[in-house]
Parts: sequence; C-alpha cells; structure tokens
Amino acid sequence: MRAIDLYAGVGGWAVGLKMADVELVCSYEWWQPAADTHRANGNSIVKVSDIRKLKVSDLPGGIDLVVGSPPCTQFSYSNRGGSGNISDGLKDIKCFLDAVRHLKPAHWAFENVPRVKKVLENELSKGTALDEYRDLLEDANIEVFDMAEFGIPQRRKRCIVGTFDFELLRSYGKRLAVRTLGDVVKDLAQGKDPCFQNPSAFSISDNEKEAALSWEEERFNRDMKVAHPVYNGMPFPDPLDRTSRTVTATCTRVSRESLVILDAGTQAYRRLSVRERASLQSFPVTFQFLGKSHAEKLKMVGNAIPPIFTYLIAEAVKGTACSKLKLPAEIDANALLSKATPTRTTPDTAGRVYPSGRRFRFAIPNLRFKSGTRFELANIDGPDKWGVGFYFGDSKRIERRNFETEALLETASLVSEDVVSFVKDLRMQTTSELEGFELSTLQSTWVRNSDGTHPFVLIDALGDLAGKAISDETCTSLAINEVQTLVYRALYGSEDEVALAKNKITSLVKPLVVGMTIAAAVNEMLREVSSQRIAAE
Repeated sequence: MRAIDLYAGVGGWAVGLKMADVELVCSYEWWQPAADTHRANGNSIVKVSDIRKLKVSDLPGGIDLVVGSPPCTQFSYSNRGGSGNISDGLKDIKCFLDAVRHLKPAHWAFENVPRVKKVLENELSKGTALDEYRDLLEDANIEVFDMAEFGIPQRRKRCIVGTFDFELLRSYGKRLAVRTLGDVVKDLAQGKDPCFQNPSAFSISDNEKEAALSWEEERFNRDMKVAHPVYNGMPFPDPLDRTSRTVTATCTRVSRESLVILDAGTQAYRRLSVRERASLQSFPVTFQFLGKSHAEKLKMVGNAIPPIFTYLIAEAVKGTACSKLKLPAEIDANALLSKATPTRTTPDTAGRVYPSGRRFRFAIPNLRFKSGTRFELANIDGPDKWGVGFYFGDSKRIERRNFETEALLETASLVSEDVVSFVKDLRMQTTSELEGFELSTLQSTWVRNSDGTHPFVLIDALGDLAGKAISDETCTSLAINEVQTLVYRALYGSEDEVALAKNKITSLVKPLVVGMTIAAAVNEMLREVSSQRIAAE
C-alpha cells in the first residue's frame, strides 16, 4: 500500500504508517523545523511546501492512501475563544480534498480538533463552502475519538474524517491497556520506552528536568487550575494515576494548560520534560525533535498526531482483524527510525524580571463563588491602578462592580442600624488588618523590582479576613431580608431592577456584603497610597 502525507508535521503519521508496513512515498510540510525533524527521523522524502499553493498534478501517482493533519488553529477554541477564521481554516481542508479528488485513492483520512465535526456537518447542511466536496464527505465517516481509549497515555480528543472502517478502529481499543502519566514518568526514569519495545542500546535525550516552580509560579498554576473563577476546576498537580490532560503546542511555566507534576525525587513541582510529553504523544523514545529552542520542541510535540493512533488507523485501513492486531508494546518502533542526532536545548527557568506593566488578576479566597461570580484583586486598569472588583453574571454577560465605603454606608443607612454597624466594624477591621502591608509597592513587587507585600500574600490575608467575617455571629445574625436589600441596591441600584444572575446573588447575600465591605475598604486604602505616590512625584 502506497501513501502520501499532507500537512505532515514532524512525522506522527509517518511513524504509524511505517509500523503498519505502509509505504510512505512522500510527505509535505510547510514549517521547515518540522520538516527537518520528519526527514531526520524517518529517512523519508519530505518536501517543504505551502500546500495551499501545491499543484495536485505534481503529486505522485499510484497512491492508495492519503492522510494528513490540516492546521487546526482557526477551528480551535483556544484561538480567541473559538472566534478563529473558519473560512480560512476550511481552505486547508479543501486543499486536502482536492488532492484526494485528483489521486482517487482507495482510502483517505485526516484529523483535526473536535470542533471540525460540527463545522463540517454545518457546512454540508447549508450547502455552502464545501458543497463541491459533498460527494467525498458524504462517503466518509466523521467522528471524534479520544486517544486515551487506544492505549495512549493522554486524553486527547480529535475529529477523524475518513473512508475506512471506523468500527474496526474502535474495536482495537478493547485490546489496548490504559497507560497513565505516572507510567510514562516512571518508565523514562528507569530508561525504558513507555510505549514500545526497548531498543537494544539507546540513550534518552530531552528528558532533562526543568527547574522546580517557584512559590509564585506554583501559586499561579494552582489558582488557575483549582480555583479558576470561570472555568471548571482541575487537579493540581496533575495526578500520576490516570492518563494526562491534552499535550498542547504552547506551555508556559505559568498557565492553566501547563502539565505540572510533583517530582518523586525532589518533592517539588515541575513541568514535564520534552521527552515525557513526547511519550505521552506515543513517540518512540529515540525519536529526536530538532528544535532550536525548548519552546520550539514543545510546539513540535504538541502539534503532532500520536503515532500509535496513526498505526491503528493504518491497520484499520488494511482491514486487519482485531484479533490479528500486533500490539504497539510488541513492536520495536525505534528500529524503524533513523539515528538522528539530538539537538541540545535548555529548559525554561523561572522568570527573574518581568515587564513593568505585568498584569495580576486573581480571585480572593472565600470570595470566589464559581460561575464567574467572584471578588478579585487586579491591576487590569493599569499597572498602578490596583483594586478589588466584583464580577457576576451569566453565560452571556459578566458585569463588574466597584464599591466605595461612603456609598455602601449611605445605602446601608436606608436599611437598618444593624447593617450600618456591621459595615463600619468590618471596614475598621479591614483597615487594621492591612496596616502593616506595603500597598504602595504591589506593582514593583509583582515585577520583582522590590521586596514589599506580594499580591498573593494580600489576597490570602483578605481571604482569611473574609472567611472569618462570613462565619462570625455578627454576620450570621443579620436579618437576611435586610442584607438582601443592601446587596440588591448596591448591585442593581434598586430592589425592583434585580435581573442579572438573580438566583446566584440571592443565595450569596451575606458573603457578598462581606466582600463588598472589604473591597470598599481596600480600594479606599489603595487610592490613598496612589494619591500619596502621585503627590511625592
């Protein structure tokens, strides 16, 4: 069986096809570093080409199988919240289908992000952009598969579009044991290939452990994962006893997407190495990523399709019965690779200096209520404009409110003396608690130019204060109707205009009045230190 590979990347398709004894005639890839990596590992014919400009008449003849991975950027929800240019993304799918129409292979398949399934179905139902390819797509299967169901140690969902037996492919998963993140880390530490037979003699490259996360990086990652104010929570660190989350092309030391584990040896938190990430993608352990930097290697790994999955696709194309399938663990996949020389790159280290305008935006513990409802300390209005704001709303609209003590007391005076006393006392307590904090140096501390009060230390102090106030009898004994009146008026301007997130707000009125009071007091103090700084200048 003869195949070509379009949008080939570093060779995720190529390795799998070779494992299935499919002859890869030629691969086409536009990004030079990926093409170099592909060529060096596979001893393959790889042409560096902009496939949008490729003439189908230049493709080799006698092809039985066309595979590929058209770029997913425009379809991905990680690109501007899913607002990518769909029309532009479809251009690459059209180029792939143009090649299929010209070559008329017996089978073809391409992969992309899960959203493409709905995009293709919508386009076909409308009879618009892909109408001229209707005959090809109506003969194809379009389904979303999770790589973790096929012995790959990673939860990675991908849309597969192709003309082969999808049920046969799905049946293979029943014979493949689940592999975990911990399996990969342990095997590599012991000098083993986590996915395939060990080669007779080899050394593992790109497995240098990155420097442990600093306490600030650890806190940043933890809050973005465990306590994200909008998105669902995820564990921190990543659990070793299950498959990993999706390996992505970009992964900084401080991001929600970063894969972070507790290192067994140092008992410190660290990101995964390039090799650990590559094994999660099921690349053979001697496959070399020839990036010029650590970030470039991460991009190569994250953009690839797992070779074990492409191997299974190739076997399904060939019609191999499930009972006859040779399991990946029984294959010496490393023997199929050329002996590429690894490039030495240095893992990232903790940042030492940050831009003067570095942003901070984190919810305050005990004042974060999920579904986007939270009080947060932030400098989003400018590096010298720190403040505590309240956010609330629904899936379609989130609004922000800032509170001032004077206005809050004025509103409270229209409710009851008990509420006024509560607000006054909590304001004084907040001011007293923060007397020793250097609020004037929040930004310079955040960018590592001073050793004043760190913003994370401040939000923890505010969170502790809020937690105690919420559970204190002076708060719990307040009349619920009076507190509700204050909250409604402070948020909506009137009890009669309650609309946005009414049920959520109503269920939280006492914690909210605590948050409003603390926020107003903190903002008052922050404005004062800002005025003093301006006067001094």
